[in-house]
Amino acid sequence: MTAVLDTLRASDPSGQIDHVLGLPDHLRDALWRVESTAIAPFSSTGLVVAGMGGSAIGADLAAVAFGARLTAPLVVARGYELPAWLRPERAVLCSSYSGDTEETLACYEATEALGPRRVVATAGGRLADLARRDGVPVIGLPAGFQPRAAVGYMFVAAAEVAALAGVADPIRTEIDSSAAHLEGMREALLDRAAGIAAQLADVIPIVYGADLTAPVAYRWKCQVNENAKLPAFSHSLPEADHNEIAGWDGGAGRRMAAVFLADRDQHPRVRRRLELTAEAVAEHATAVVHLETEGESRTERLLWAVLLGDLVSLYLAARRGVDPGPVAAIERLKDELGSP
Repeated sequence: MTAVLDTLRASDPSGQIDHVLGLPDHLRDALWRVESTAIAPFSSTGLVVAGMGGSAIGADLAAVAFGARLTAPLVVARGYELPAWLRPERAVLCSSYSGDTEETLACYEATEALGPRRVVATAGGRLADLARRDGVPVIGLPAGFQPRAAVGYMFVAAAEVAALAGVADPIRTEIDSSAAHLEGMREALLDRAAGIAAQLADVIPIVYGADLTAPVAYRWKCQVNENAKLPAFSHSLPEADHNEIAGWDGGAGRRMAAVFLADRDQHPRVRRRLELTAEAVAEHATAVVHLETEGESRTERLLWAVLLGDLVSLYLAARRGVDPGPVAAIERLKDELGSP
């Protein structure tokens, strides 16, 4: 395993591989950080998480980890505005790793007039300053990560705040067991990711999920974009069978590969759709990858699939000899948005 890690680190001067493999420790540390914030449980009719990019995906993952155990909505607001239906009895978690995400700052400021209970998760920046000024609880996150590498912290923050807001019962035990599960699977995940990256080399991947794995598919897509600096796409079933499947017949699939993320909790008809869709796509795709999540609880299987996808993206970056850390295109756009 040391040789494998040395290979990955050779094109990874910012140490993204260590951040990715640190997910178990991040989960445990995040639980401690939420507990240390000493937020008292409160009642609400649902939780809205305002965030973008790597700061938002944690809430998407938390929602599917709860699954049918949610007793009130847990939704993500991406953008400059909160949902028009937001009422004071809802709770809002403003999630921005940097604390300077302009869309999330706009949502935070909008909540003051709307009046819902607010919580903030951030490593600092203007968001932390505003929250402390307003007496809003701040779940402090450690600095030094790319926002996407803080997914464990953002996942735990969303799950724990949802439990505090009465949206679902806590899943702290599942999160803790997931950390141990991932540690035990570390070597197997590295090997599995290397094999998948070999199948996805030099093609554009499209990642398909359903139910538990739908936001995981989106996470895979984003990690390939940001770490490997490659185009990638995602979709969910059964919706993809009502539109995207027709596109594979066009022939462009010879430059594309498909990844199907299965999970035992998926509806039997959806699992059958995964099989049939994979068969239909195989005729046109460069490669078709089938994966079944591993773990006992929904949370274990979810985070197993997240870590596997993160590792695949780092292997793809290493194969191309690109540094997975910097995201120059995103920074350029931010600079241009800040220009007069």
